[in-house]
Amino acid sequence: MKLLSIICALLLLIAVSSASTNGLICAYGEISYTRDSICSCIPWYSCHDISLNQYSVRTWTDSVTGQTFTQFNVEIINHLVVNVKNIVIGSDASLCLRDSSSIWNMQLLSNGNLILPSVQPSINKDNSYTFGFILKGTHKANLYIKAVVY
Repeated sequence: MKLLSIICALLLLIAVSSASTNGLICAYGEISYTRDSICSCIPWYSCHDISLNQYSVRTWTDSVTGQTFTQFNVEIINHLVVNVKNIVIGSDASLCLRDSSSIWNMQLLSNGNLILPSVQPSINKDNSYTFGFILKGTHKANLYIKAVVY
């Protein structure tokens, strides 16, 4: 039973992380938007239900290597009166982590997408959720919402 639950959870993660609807992949600049079990692709700029706020916490230089690192926090804000069941956040090469343990409160998938961890199954209505990471350098990561499931 436990194995079946794990397999089901993995299949759900794969389905959500693909950011596709009805077998079609959303075009560049669109997000997969699922509400009341109805999937659609919408332009990213028309999704005002969720917002990402990224801010720098601190920057330091490693005294041994001389490399600069910056800690960032990202707040995911749910502006609706319904819970977000899952979210897929994409990035590019700007998400250059210090090391594999330098991200917390989100799960980093092998394809580079970020999803809610299993211990945080949703973002409550009209609430927020914060995750963080440590990047090489001082520039923030380019993050964007790829999919939202309500």
